Amino acid sequence: MRPTGEDRVAAAGSELIGGPLGRHALTGRSWWTPVRVIALVAIGMFALGLVQKAPCYNGAWFFGASSQYTHACYSDIPHLYQGRGFADGLVPYFDRLPGDMQYLEYPVLTGLFMEVAAWITPGGGSIQDQAQWYWVINAGMLMVCAAVIAVCVTRTHGRRPWDALLVALAPALALTATVNWDLLAVALTAAAMLMWSRGRSLAFGVLLGLATAAKLYPVLLLGPLLVLCWRAGRWREYGRALGGAVVAWAVVNVPVMLFAFDGWSKFYAFSRERGVDFGSFWLILSQNSSDPLSTDTVNTLAVLLVLLCCAGIAALTLTAPRRPRFAQLAFLVVAAFVLTNKVYSPQYVLWLVPLAALARPKWRDFLVWQACEVAYFLGIWMHLAYTTSGDAQKGLPTDGYHWAIGLHLLGTLYLCAMVVRDILTPERDPVRRSGEDDPSGGVLDGAEDVFVLGPAARPARPVAHFEGPQVEWGTTGATGGSL
Repeated sequence: MRPTGEDRVAAAGSELIGGPLGRHALTGRSWWTPVRVIALVAIGMFALGLVQKAPCYNGAWFFGASSQYTHACYSDIPHLYQGRGFADGLVPYFDRLPGDMQYLEYPVLTGLFMEVAAWITPGGGSIQDQAQWYWVINAGMLMVCAAVIAVCVTRTHGRRPWDALLVALAPALALTATVNWDLLAVALTAAAMLMWSRGRSLAFGVLLGLATAAKLYPVLLLGPLLVLCWRAGRWREYGRALGGAVVAWAVVNVPVMLFAFDGWSKFYAFSRERGVDFGSFWLILSQNSSDPLSTDTVNTLAVLLVLLCCAGIAALTLTAPRRPRFAQLAFLVVAAFVLTNKVYSPQYVLWLVPLAALARPKWRDFLVWQACEVAYFLGIWMHLAYTTSGDAQKGLPTDGYHWAIGLHLLGTLYLCAMVVRDILTPERDPVRRSGEDDPSGGVLDGAEDVFVLGPAARPARPVAHFEGPQVEWGTTGATGGSL
């Protein structure tokens, strides 16, 4: 499928490189396959992100509290090299750290990633030299993760490889890729999605378990997959996926849990004890209230909200006129967690980028959402510049930062609304308009329903005002003309 043939924004953007692909163009006869092109584009965008961090690399991370914010080039990586004991050779989870943070507050697989980078970091020179090397080595490892994500998304929807350009060209990828270590979990999750699309449920589970050992959010994908398999009666495949995820997570975590429980549990304790923080609507409520909610109350309410969202997604899955695509529900459930959580760090957008490209491969909507995220990225650093500039008060004050948070929330809600609309009226879904059912669904692709509720038991009707090809569900290459 050629995006320039079905997406007006993609067609307009292609004018920069000569315009849309012509009808008689020769394809598939060049070294420049979609996978290679998209991987190189992703690496190029990643490299631009490294350039954007140059002002901090050359001094702002080490001299002056606010300059790393005014240049919007902050990264946790060089700061935690010394702050979490890597510069002193301390072993994560086993060795106690000096200061308030007694142990490393990251999941085990991410801690191993950080430790491997520390092993490679040269030990000579000043602590600044070592921290710079540590960031460079981590950046190289994270670049590999970015390339893996691009390749996996390209291959997940086999007939729509160019949708992965949404990932490769995402501004948020370039800006936030080296803020933290989230790309490791994102890469493992993207690989898991690819395995599920190929019908390899056990491999999916193993990779998802490893992703959950690197960051907590990937475990959320097991929820919508359960409901999809329930609707399609694919219990055996779900059991394999669940078993693989549990075993893979346990293999990584249990050894550390047994021999360094206090260090292992720090991530979970920190997540529970952490107060309302940047980026969440809870912060807006807290800073505009004379009697802010306690951390325990916010924890309870946030869990209830995300469970309510998950219940709504489950109801949508079982009552939709056609079984939703796996990528659509994966995006919705992770977005629900992002929207209701008590903290939203700028790099959390990386969790959603590959899922958004698979769930709603439409350039207009994707760019609207990305514009909101870029505005938030700038907003949080300008706000931190304001809070660290003392009497100079240079940057974005609290009220302005609240508007930046609101823009992030509205952008994510907008994309969620578009995905829900595609589920309720499948004729609007860019993927299904081409006649496919669920190319990322693996064993769910084209499967018959065995359990449905409400309107799902009746044939879907196209919306009266919709003009476009009508789709015969569960078949490939439906009627409706070439894209």
